[in-house]
Amino acid sequence: MTSTPSARLPEVRGNTLSPLRFDDRVAVITGGGRGLGRAYALLLAELGAAVVVNDPGASVRGDTDDDGVAAELVREITAAGGKAVASTASVATPEGGRAIVDSALEHFGRLDILVHNAGNVRYGSLTELSYEDFEAVLDVHLRGAFHVVRAAFPVMREAGYGRVVLTSSIGGIYGNKNVANYAVSKAGMIGLSNVVALEGAEFGITSNVIVPSALTRMAEGLDTSAYPDMSPDLVAPAVGYLAHESCSLTGELLVAIAGRVARAYIAETPGVYRPSWTVDEVADHVEEIRDTGDSWILPPLSAHADHIGRSFAMAAKAAPAHRNQSPTT
Repeated sequence: MTSTPSARLPEVRGNTLSPLRFDDRVAVITGGGRGLGRAYALLLAELGAAVVVNDPGASVRGDTDDDGVAAELVREITAAGGKAVASTASVATPEGGRAIVDSALEHFGRLDILVHNAGNVRYGSLTELSYEDFEAVLDVHLRGAFHVVRAAFPVMREAGYGRVVLTSSIGGIYGNKNVANYAVSKAGMIGLSNVVALEGAEFGITSNVIVPSALTRMAEGLDTSAYPDMSPDLVAPAVGYLAHESCSLTGELLVAIAGRVARAYIAETPGVYRPSWTVDEVADHVEEIRDTGDSWILPPLSAHADHIGRSFAMAAKAAPAHRNQSPTT
Protein backbone atom coordinates (compact mmCIF):
# COMPACT_ATOMS: atom_id res chain seq x y z
CA MET A 1 0.00 0.00 0.00
CA THR A 2 1.37 3.41 -0.93
CA SER A 3 1.08 6.40 1.39
CA THR A 4 2.05 10.04 1.59
CA PRO A 5 2.77 12.28 4.58
CA SER A 6 -0.67 13.89 4.21
CA ALA A 7 -2.62 10.70 3.53
CA ARG A 8 -1.78 7.50 5.32
CA LEU A 9 -3.62 4.84 7.24
CA PRO A 10 -3.63 5.31 11.00
CA GLU A 11 -0.85 3.21 12.47
CA VAL A 12 -2.08 0.09 14.21
CA ARG A 13 0.30 -0.61 17.07
CA GLY A 14 2.80 -3.39 16.52
CA ASN A 15 2.26 -3.83 12.80
CA THR A 16 4.60 -1.33 11.13
CA LEU A 17 7.31 -3.94 10.58
CA SER A 18 5.02 -6.96 10.28
CA PRO A 19 6.28 -9.50 7.72
CA LEU A 20 2.83 -11.09 7.47
CA ARG A 21 1.00 -9.32 4.69
CA PHE A 22 -2.28 -9.73 2.83
CA ASP A 23 -1.34 -8.56 -0.66
CA ASP A 24 -3.81 -9.84 -3.28
CA ARG A 25 -6.19 -11.05 -0.56
CA VAL A 26 -9.78 -9.83 -0.28
CA ALA A 27 -11.47 -9.55 3.10
CA VAL A 28 -15.07 -8.96 4.11
CA ILE A 29 -15.54 -7.48 7.57
CA THR A 30 -19.09 -7.21 8.88
CA GLY A 31 -19.67 -4.44 11.36
CA GLY A 32 -16.52 -2.96 9.90
CA GLY A 33 -17.22 0.75 10.20
CA ARG A 34 -16.65 1.35 13.89
CA GLY A 35 -15.08 -0.13 16.99
CA LEU A 36 -13.43 -3.51 16.62
CA GLY A 37 -14.45 -3.90 12.98
CA ARG A 38 -12.85 -0.59 12.10
CA ALA A 39 -9.58 -1.70 13.72
CA TYR A 40 -9.68 -4.96 11.75
CA ALA A 41 -10.36 -3.15 8.47
CA LEU A 42 -7.57 -0.64 9.01
CA LEU A 43 -5.10 -3.37 9.94
CA LEU A 44 -5.85 -5.61 6.97
CA ALA A 45 -5.84 -2.65 4.58
CA GLU A 46 -2.54 -1.44 6.04
CA LEU A 47 -1.09 -4.88 5.35
CA GLY A 48 -2.23 -4.99 1.74
CA ALA A 49 -5.70 -6.54 1.70
CA ALA A 50 -8.61 -5.21 -0.31
CA VAL A 51 -11.43 -4.77 2.19
CA VAL A 52 -15.20 -4.79 1.97
CA VAL A 53 -16.30 -2.63 4.89
CA ASN A 54 -19.79 -3.86 5.67
CA ASP A 55 -21.74 -1.66 8.05
CA PRO A 56 -25.29 -0.31 7.80
CA GLY A 57 -24.36 2.20 10.50
CA ALA A 58 -26.77 0.69 13.01
CA SER A 59 -27.19 1.94 16.55
CA VAL A 60 -26.04 -0.24 19.44
CA ARG A 61 -29.58 -1.64 19.62
CA GLY A 62 -29.56 -2.16 15.87
CA ASP A 63 -32.77 -0.22 15.26
CA THR A 64 -31.50 2.87 13.41
CA ASP A 65 -29.09 3.18 10.49
CA ASP A 66 -26.49 5.66 9.24
CA ASP A 67 -25.35 4.45 5.84
CA GLY A 68 -22.43 6.88 5.81
CA VAL A 69 -20.39 4.99 8.40
CA ALA A 70 -18.90 2.42 6.02
CA ALA A 71 -18.33 5.00 3.29
CA GLU A 72 -16.42 7.25 5.68
CA LEU A 73 -13.93 4.52 6.56
CA VAL A 74 -13.59 3.52 2.91
CA ARG A 75 -12.68 7.13 2.05
CA GLU A 76 -10.04 7.07 4.78
CA ILE A 77 -8.53 3.83 3.50
CA THR A 78 -8.56 4.77 -0.18
CA ALA A 79 -7.17 8.26 0.52
CA ALA A 80 -4.15 6.52 2.04
CA GLY A 81 -3.68 4.36 -1.05
CA GLY A 82 -5.56 1.30 0.17
CA LYS A 83 -8.31 -0.69 -1.48
CA ALA A 84 -11.78 -0.74 0.04
CA VAL A 85 -15.45 -0.58 -0.84
CA ALA A 86 -18.47 0.02 1.33
CA SER A 87 -21.40 -2.33 1.83
CA THR A 88 -24.48 -1.30 3.80
CA ALA A 89 -26.40 -4.56 3.45
CA SER A 90 -27.69 -6.10 6.67
CA VAL A 91 -26.33 -9.45 7.83
CA ALA A 92 -29.70 -10.12 9.43
CA THR A 93 -31.23 -11.57 6.25
CA PRO A 94 -30.09 -14.24 3.78
CA GLU A 95 -30.35 -11.65 1.00
CA GLY A 96 -28.09 -9.30 2.94
CA GLY A 97 -25.52 -12.02 3.50
CA ARG A 98 -25.40 -12.78 -0.21
CA ALA A 99 -25.16 -9.09 -1.10
CA ILE A 100 -22.16 -8.64 1.18
CA VAL A 101 -20.28 -11.53 -0.41
CA ASP A 102 -21.34 -10.43 -3.89
CA SER A 103 -19.83 -7.01 -3.20
CA ALA A 104 -16.41 -8.62 -2.76
CA LEU A 105 -16.79 -10.63 -5.95
CA GLU A 106 -18.09 -7.71 -8.01
CA HIS A 107 -15.40 -5.25 -6.95
CA PHE A 108 -12.37 -7.49 -6.40
CA GLY A 109 -13.19 -10.78 -8.13
CA ARG A 110 -12.55 -13.04 -5.15
CA LEU A 111 -13.09 -13.59 -1.44
CA ASP A 112 -10.35 -14.95 0.81
CA ILE A 113 -11.23 -13.76 4.31
CA LEU A 114 -14.52 -13.43 6.15
CA VAL A 115 -14.59 -11.74 9.55
CA HIS A 116 -18.06 -11.65 11.08
CA ASN A 117 -17.99 -8.90 13.67
CA ALA A 118 -21.43 -7.30 13.33
CA GLY A 119 -23.38 -7.08 16.54
CA ASN A 120 -26.03 -5.36 18.60
CA VAL A 121 -27.14 -5.41 22.23
CA ARG A 122 -30.57 -5.33 23.82
CA TYR A 123 -30.77 -5.79 27.56
CA GLY A 124 -33.32 -7.53 29.72
CA SER A 125 -33.47 -10.08 32.51
CA LEU A 126 -34.86 -13.55 31.84
CA THR A 127 -38.27 -12.45 33.09
CA GLU A 128 -38.25 -9.13 31.23
CA LEU A 129 -36.46 -9.73 27.90
CA SER A 130 -38.99 -9.44 25.09
CA TYR A 131 -39.16 -12.01 22.32
CA GLU A 132 -38.62 -9.18 19.85
CA ASP A 133 -35.35 -8.19 21.53
CA PHE A 134 -34.27 -11.83 21.80
CA GLU A 135 -34.80 -12.40 18.08
CA ALA A 136 -33.27 -9.06 17.05
CA VAL A 137 -29.94 -9.96 18.65
CA LEU A 138 -29.91 -13.49 17.25
CA ASP A 139 -30.68 -12.06 13.80
CA VAL A 140 -27.49 -10.00 13.72
CA HIS A 141 -25.03 -12.13 15.67
CA LEU A 142 -25.85 -15.79 15.11
CA ARG A 143 -28.18 -15.85 12.11
CA GLY A 144 -26.04 -13.09 10.61
CA ALA A 145 -23.00 -15.33 10.93
CA PHE A 146 -24.80 -18.14 9.14
CA HIS A 147 -26.04 -15.82 6.38
CA VAL A 148 -22.56 -14.61 5.47
CA VAL A 149 -20.91 -18.00 5.98
CA ARG A 150 -23.57 -19.67 3.85
CA ALA A 151 -22.83 -17.23 1.03
CA ALA A 152 -19.05 -17.23 1.40
CA PHE A 153 -18.38 -20.93 1.89
CA PRO A 154 -19.13 -22.08 -1.69
CA VAL A 155 -16.90 -19.30 -3.03
CA MET A 156 -14.02 -20.34 -0.80
CA ARG A 157 -14.57 -24.02 -1.50
CA GLU A 158 -14.38 -23.40 -5.24
CA ALA A 159 -11.16 -21.41 -4.76
CA GLY A 160 -9.64 -24.05 -2.49
CA TYR A 161 -8.84 -21.45 0.15
CA GLY A 162 -10.52 -19.42 2.85
CA ARG A 163 -10.10 -17.92 6.29
CA VAL A 164 -13.21 -17.49 8.44
CA VAL A 165 -13.13 -15.64 11.77
CA LEU A 166 -16.32 -15.53 13.82
CA THR A 167 -16.82 -13.50 16.98
CA SER A 168 -17.80 -14.91 20.35
CA SER A 169 -17.56 -13.23 23.74
CA ILE A 170 -16.79 -13.93 27.36
CA GLY A 171 -20.54 -13.43 27.71
CA GLY A 172 -21.03 -16.37 25.38
CA ILE A 173 -18.50 -18.61 27.12
CA TYR A 174 -19.20 -17.66 30.74
CA GLY A 175 -22.54 -15.87 30.54
CA ASN A 176 -23.59 -12.51 31.92
CA LYS A 177 -26.73 -11.15 33.50
CA ASN A 178 -29.44 -9.46 31.44
CA VAL A 179 -28.14 -10.59 28.03
CA ALA A 180 -29.53 -14.08 27.41
CA ASN A 181 -29.99 -13.16 23.74
CA TYR A 182 -26.35 -12.12 23.40
CA ALA A 183 -25.04 -15.12 25.37
CA VAL A 184 -26.98 -17.61 23.25
CA SER A 185 -25.75 -15.95 20.05
CA LYS A 186 -22.12 -15.86 21.09
CA ALA A 187 -22.12 -19.44 22.38
CA GLY A 188 -23.69 -20.58 19.12
CA MET A 189 -20.85 -18.97 17.20
CA ILE A 190 -18.49 -21.61 18.58
CA GLY A 191 -20.59 -24.46 17.24
CA LEU A 192 -20.94 -22.82 13.84
CA SER A 193 -17.20 -22.23 13.57
CA ASN A 194 -16.51 -25.87 14.43
CA VAL A 195 -18.76 -27.02 11.59
CA VAL A 196 -17.10 -24.62 9.15
CA ALA A 197 -13.70 -25.97 10.25
CA LEU A 198 -14.81 -29.57 9.77
CA GLU A 199 -16.50 -29.08 6.41
CA GLY A 200 -13.82 -26.73 5.14
CA ALA A 201 -10.74 -28.76 6.06
CA GLU A 202 -10.46 -30.62 2.76
CA PHE A 203 -10.87 -27.38 0.81
CA GLY A 204 -8.17 -25.29 2.48
CA ILE A 205 -10.69 -23.38 4.58
CA THR A 206 -10.00 -22.69 8.25
CA SER A 207 -12.45 -21.29 10.77
CA ASN A 208 -11.65 -19.89 14.19
CA VAL A 209 -13.30 -17.76 16.84
CA ILE A 210 -12.05 -14.50 18.31
CA VAL A 211 -13.23 -13.72 21.84
CA PRO A 212 -12.52 -9.98 22.08
CA SER A 213 -12.93 -7.41 24.82
CA ALA A 214 -12.46 -3.74 23.99
CA LEU A 215 -13.90 -0.38 24.89
CA THR A 216 -16.32 0.44 22.08
CA ARG A 217 -19.82 1.91 21.81
CA MET A 218 -21.17 -1.16 23.58
CA ALA A 219 -19.37 -0.07 26.76
CA GLU A 220 -21.16 3.29 26.86
CA GLY A 221 -22.52 4.00 30.32
CA LEU A 222 -19.99 1.84 32.15
CA ASP A 223 -17.47 3.29 34.58
CA THR A 224 -14.20 2.34 32.87
CA SER A 225 -11.95 4.75 34.75
CA ALA A 226 -10.03 1.92 36.45
CA TYR A 227 -9.70 -0.20 33.31
CA PRO A 228 -6.33 -0.82 31.62
CA ASP A 229 -5.87 0.04 27.95
CA MET A 230 -8.60 -1.84 26.08
CA SER A 231 -8.25 -0.31 22.64
CA PRO A 232 -9.60 -2.31 19.69
CA ASP A 233 -6.06 -2.04 18.29
CA LEU A 234 -4.98 -4.56 20.93
CA VAL A 235 -7.42 -7.13 19.52
CA ALA A 236 -6.85 -6.59 15.79
CA PRO A 237 -3.49 -8.43 15.48
CA ALA A 238 -5.02 -11.66 16.80
CA VAL A 239 -7.74 -11.42 14.17
CA GLY A 240 -5.10 -10.62 11.56
CA TYR A 241 -3.19 -13.76 12.46
CA LEU A 242 -6.29 -15.97 12.26
CA ALA A 243 -7.04 -14.42 8.87
CA HIS A 244 -3.54 -14.98 7.46
CA GLU A 245 -2.59 -17.78 5.08
CA SER A 246 0.22 -18.87 7.40
CA CYS A 247 -2.23 -19.64 10.21
CA SER A 248 -2.95 -23.37 10.30
CA LEU A 249 -5.17 -23.21 13.38
CA THR A 250 -8.75 -24.27 12.80
CA GLY A 251 -11.63 -24.93 15.15
CA GLU A 252 -9.94 -22.92 17.90
CA LEU A 253 -10.74 -19.88 20.06
CA LEU A 254 -8.38 -17.00 20.78
CA VAL A 255 -9.14 -14.56 23.59
CA ALA A 256 -7.90 -10.97 23.31
CA ILE A 257 -8.41 -8.59 26.22
CA ALA A 258 -6.36 -5.62 27.45
CA GLY A 259 -3.16 -6.78 25.74
CA ARG A 260 -3.56 -10.43 26.76
CA VAL A 261 -3.96 -13.02 24.00
CA ALA A 262 -4.82 -16.54 25.11
CA ARG A 263 -6.43 -19.75 23.98
CA ALA A 264 -9.83 -20.85 25.26
CA TYR A 265 -10.95 -24.42 24.79
CA ILE A 266 -13.49 -27.04 25.76
CA ALA A 267 -12.21 -29.92 27.87
CA GLU A 268 -13.67 -33.07 29.40
CA THR A 269 -12.63 -34.81 32.58
CA PRO A 270 -11.94 -38.54 32.13
CA GLY A 271 -14.88 -39.15 34.41
CA VAL A 272 -16.03 -42.45 35.84
CA TYR A 273 -17.31 -45.55 34.08
CA ARG A 274 -19.97 -47.84 35.54
CA PRO A 275 -22.12 -50.36 33.65
CA SER A 276 -25.18 -48.78 35.27
CA TRP A 277 -25.92 -45.80 37.45
CA THR A 278 -28.33 -44.70 40.14
CA VAL A 279 -28.87 -41.14 41.30
CA ASP A 280 -27.15 -42.00 44.58
CA GLU A 281 -24.12 -43.41 42.75
CA VAL A 282 -23.71 -40.21 40.73
CA ALA A 283 -23.82 -38.27 44.00
CA ASP A 284 -21.24 -40.61 45.56
CA HIS A 285 -18.83 -40.19 42.62
CA VAL A 286 -19.46 -36.53 41.76
CA GLU A 287 -16.06 -35.27 42.94
CA GLU A 288 -14.27 -37.95 40.92
CA ILE A 289 -16.47 -37.13 37.93
CA ARG A 290 -15.49 -33.47 38.26
CA ASP A 291 -11.75 -34.10 38.83
CA THR A 292 -9.91 -32.10 36.17
CA GLY A 293 -6.68 -34.07 36.42
CA ASP A 294 -5.72 -35.59 33.04
CA SER A 295 -8.51 -33.70 31.28
CA TRP A 296 -9.16 -34.48 27.65
CA ILE A 297 -8.39 -31.57 25.31
CA LEU A 298 -9.39 -33.09 22.00
CA PRO A 299 -7.98 -32.00 18.60
CA PRO A 300 -10.65 -29.82 16.93
CA LEU A 301 -10.93 -31.74 13.67
CA SER A 302 -11.19 -35.15 15.32
CA ALA A 303 -12.83 -34.18 18.62
CA HIS A 304 -16.25 -35.63 17.82
CA ALA A 305 -14.83 -39.04 16.89
CA ASP A 306 -12.24 -38.92 19.69
CA HIS A 307 -14.94 -38.19 22.28
CA ILE A 308 -16.91 -41.24 21.18
CA GLY A 309 -13.84 -43.44 20.74
CA ARG A 310 -12.36 -42.69 24.15
CA SER A 311 -15.73 -43.15 25.85
CA PHE A 312 -16.27 -46.49 24.15
CA ALA A 313 -12.71 -47.56 24.98
CA MET A 314 -13.31 -46.80 28.65
CA ALA A 315 -16.42 -48.94 28.60
CA ALA A 316 -14.66 -51.80 26.80
CA LYS A 317 -11.72 -51.74 29.21
CA ALA A 318 -13.87 -51.68 32.32
CA ALA A 319 -16.59 -54.08 31.21
CA PRO A 320 -14.68 -57.39 31.79
CA ALA A 321 -13.83 -56.38 35.34
CA HIS A 322 -17.44 -55.57 36.06
CA ARG A 323 -18.62 -58.84 34.51
CA ASN A 324 -16.25 -60.78 36.79
CA GLN A 325 -17.53 -59.13 39.94
CA SER A 326 -19.79 -61.27 42.08
CA PRO A 327 -23.35 -60.00 42.21
CA THR A 328 -24.24 -58.30 45.45
CA THR A 329 -26.97 -59.67 47.63
